[in-house]
Amino acid sequence: MMAALIATFVTASVEWVEAYTIILAVALSIGWRRALGAAGTALLVLAVLTSFGSFALTRIHDFMILQLVVGVFLTLFGVRWLGKAVARGAGLKKLHDEDAEFAALRARQDISEARAAWFIAFNGMMLEGLEVWLIVVALGVQTHHTLAAASAAIAALVVVAAAGALARKPLSKVPENTIKFTVGSGILSFGTFWVLEALGYVWPLGEASLLALFAFYILGGLALVRLYTPKTVAAKVL
Repeated sequence: MMAALIATFVTASVEWVEAYTIILAVALSIGWRRALGAAGTALLVLAVLTSFGSFALTRIHDFMILQLVVGVFLTLFGVRWLGKAVARGAGLKKLHDEDAEFAALRARQDISEARAAWFIAFNGMMLEGLEVWLIVVALGVQTHHTLAAASAAIAALVVVAAAGALARKPLSKVPENTIKFTVGSGILSFGTFWVLEALGYVWPLGEASLLALFAFYILGGLALVRLYTPKTVAAKVL
């Protein structure tokens, strides 16, 4: 359970940091009240989706089917995050830059118009929050601790909001690629474990096999970074 809560907290933190950049850019154009109103509306929608998603999955009474569904979701999510982190670590894709994202948002012509800016903030929080929603529902339902997973996501939101209130600028110092590399490996480990278990495979070490899977994906990801890093680029992995 603790590993799932840590994964939820860290995953949510990354997404909330990206959402904060959008909210900050909008707030400087139309004011904090409207920007936070848009963000709050998106959070309300996400809360409803979390409740609905949890309820829908718990209606699946065959545990093996539930485990397979959740495992597939997590595997796809983990592959996406780990793949992006490997590409960025190898220099094949630019690192995500919160300062550049903020500047691009501030340069948008429609951000000074109240209604358009409101929807920019709403969509930003909604899109970033959907990945948090997926992790909360998937890990929460599978571990039977949806409320705890949701609490971890809310705690991450509070931490990011507090950091943003103090900084009053994009939180560009967060090592996003390292976090995505690590968390992607962890989420992929959960997904692999549950998918194969649902298909009838018996893990020799039980849940301790999660540690072996995590090490496998971490080492495999590092090997891929080294393999695909251009020879002309310094071997800066993450």
